Amino acid sequence: MSSFVTALKSYGQHFLNDKGVLDNIVKVVRSLYNQEQLVEIGPGTGALTAPLLNEFGSLTCIEVDKRCIDLLKEKFKISIEKDPQDLRIIDADFLKLDISVLANMPTAIVGNFPYNISSQIVFRILDNYKQIPFMVGMFQKEMGHRIGAPHGSKEYGVISVLTQLFYDVKVEFDIPPECFSPAPKVMSSIISMKRKENIVLDFDYKLFRTVVKSGFGQRRKMLRNGLSGIASKDLLQDPFFQKRAEQLSVKDFVDLTKRIEQDIKNRK
Repeated sequence: MSSFVTALKSYGQHFLNDKGVLDNIVKVVRSLYNQEQLVEIGPGTGALTAPLLNEFGSLTCIEVDKRCIDLLKEKFKISIEKDPQDLRIIDADFLKLDISVLANMPTAIVGNFPYNISSQIVFRILDNYKQIPFMVGMFQKEMGHRIGAPHGSKEYGVISVLTQLFYDVKVEFDIPPECFSPAPKVMSSIISMKRKENIVLDFDYKLFRTVVKSGFGQRRKMLRNGLSGIASKDLLQDPFFQKRAEQLSVKDFVDLTKRIEQDIKNRK
């Protein structure tokens, strides 16, 4: 089989080919690694797969493109023949995959994520945060910076709050378009997400998500507007609800959720 695979727009593929960038990604993974199972999402032609395999000795790849799967099997046949456990390739869509099939052990996620599903990948990680201690991934710069944005900034939004409830987010470095083939029309960023210690969800998490999404639903307006269908009229008179969602830290949203949760109980 040819060692060249044409990037498909339908898969949002942009193949990273800059060795310096690849080496820097591996360094970030190494800084967070603590004997977790490593899972690469969307390995494509294996540019990142090779240095990850070389550095960590074993790797599981999840790929939906049959062309890339065939190429990976050919490219890494020596490792596979030597020890099938070195490289495991799963033909699947990560967004539809039951993560429990990967293994009942801590699993770190790595990858050059397709821009069109990158936020969905993050939400899948959040849904399985107990199994995923960290993630190192490639995002469109705008999205990467949004995930790690602090409260009070214009980038801060729903995905920022939901992610930072569970993970410490760091924008590691930005990457120019010329490091890819084909070159995207935007800058990219590598971000890391390291799970926080001693996470305690002593509140209604489903309500928390609703509060966050509703609060940002009318981000230019006061919380009072966005939460009018959730909190009582009496509670909404509190001066706190004159703030805008972007002014609230993650802790503020947690405290707000607890107040609304109690408010709902009092009305029953």
